[in-house]
Amino acid sequence: MQRFLIVNPRSGADSPTAEELRDAASSRGVRVHLLADGDDLEALAREAEADVLGMAGGDGSLAAVADVAIERDVPFVCVPFGTRNHFARDLGLDREDPLAALAAFDEGTERRIDVGYGNDRLFLNNVSLGIYARLVHRREHHRRRRDALARLRALALTLRDRGRLQRFTIDGEHVRAQLVLVSNNAYTLDLLSLGERERLDEGKLHLYIPHGFRRITWEERSCTQLEIDGPQPRLRTAIDGEPLELDTPLSFRIEPKRLRVLVPRAPEPE
Repeated sequence: MQRFLIVNPRSGADSPTAEELRDAASSRGVRVHLLADGDDLEALAREAEADVLGMAGGDGSLAAVADVAIERDVPFVCVPFGTRNHFARDLGLDREDPLAALAAFDEGTERRIDVGYGNDRLFLNNVSLGIYARLVHRREHHRRRRDALARLRALALTLRDRGRLQRFTIDGEHVRAQLVLVSNNAYTLDLLSLGERERLDEGKLHLYIPHGFRRITWEERSCTQLEIDGPQPRLRTAIDGEPLELDTPLSFRIEPKRLRVLVPRAPEPE
């Protein structure tokens, strides 16, 4: 069986290094490619001679390779190697130990999990609209200008817009909100933020809209598809934390158990 792992050295992880991760995977007989400037991630995954595709990176790059794995109908291996690694967390992996995730290549257990689509763009976690999407786009703009304070500058600009409500039309209903979030399966809700997902195979999209400033309450709906429109022909979104503009109206759907994921086998009980 041919196994192929792509490693993003710039994804945000500090330890182990990309080279250490490459060597550990190679020792298991896995072919490894370290992403370089100019590489086309999806083309690499699509053209690789592999029966199993793996990605070591953040949530955005994981989603890109997972999409190709679905296209090719091969299992996917997630190696947490980004800043937040939300998908790996909800999959039950140890986000602090990317080397342990490599065990999935060696007779890992296959799970079938849901994936979401926004305008045919796959997402593993969620799609954000409104204030968070603006933050992500501003941060990316400053990063491309090699601004060392990109995150702080983006946050300052976004806080300036804190009271601004954006207009959306959700399945024909007019809504004014700072943030709209569509997720692949349900999140637990904390006072000010989203928590974890208990399931990745519920077969439902969840829509979250926060209300209030000092005491946040969450409006939540579940569905299998929905449509979100806005006043502009394109909307800024954050798809699994990556900035992207999508044509309106945005069409969301969920495809239950579409992705084949290999995870390390649970240890045998003593």
